[in-house]
Amino acid sequence: MFIAEGKLVIGELLRSRFQVRSLLLTPLRYSELAPALADLDAPVYVAPQAVLNAITGFNLHRGAVAAAARGAALEPSNLLRSGRRIAVLEGLNDLENLGSLFRNAAGLGIDGVLLAPGCADPLYRRVVRVSMGHVLHVPFAHLPSWPEGLDDITADGYTVVALTPSGDVDLDDLTPSVDRTAVLVGAEGPGLTADALKRAHVRARIPMAPGVDSLNVATAAALAFHHLRPR
Repeated sequence: MFIAEGKLVIGELLRSRFQVRSLLLTPLRYSELAPALADLDAPVYVAPQAVLNAITGFNLHRGAVAAAARGAALEPSNLLRSGRRIAVLEGLNDLENLGSLFRNAAGLGIDGVLLAPGCADPLYRRVVRVSMGHVLHVPFAHLPSWPEGLDDITADGYTVVALTPSGDVDLDDLTPSVDRTAVLVGAEGPGLTADALKRAHVRARIPMAPGVDSLNVATAAALAFHHLRPR
């Protein structure tokens, strides 16, 4: 299972492919969510704020929490076949960065996200919350091997564009393509590994002001998602 917290996030959960197992709400949050819960086939518990805090063990100030089933994991091959623009993540284990990246992916039309081994769990509670629940709408799958997984992405017809401060070309100079594109990003600090960079077709950098090396990974990814969108 996984946990969704807050009225807005639970609203996204109710509109997603994931099955709700149960909800725990304050009376106020119940009154706000009641119309969306009318056809829900799951128990809904309503209790005062103090009871919610005692059950969860912390101040659940948003007054709403839900448990949902993860369901079957998506296969990378299915995601690759059905998409045209995807994000590929290496070493992304910061929960806030991952949540922000998924929110950006949803807002900028990314068809799916592939995670290399070692990335954080997209359904971790903080990731779900930071993404504002949008992680529940962006298909994601875990690559079984790395960096060999990049070979499978290339075999499916994707051009792999790696974002790196040491890139060979400026992102501004890349022409958006109607062909399949995979945006490859790494964790802040270490960035992409040499093995991953070797398998990229393009190594792109974002032009920066003097004295600034790079951007937050979710911000950098958002710039690439926007620039490389079909026109």
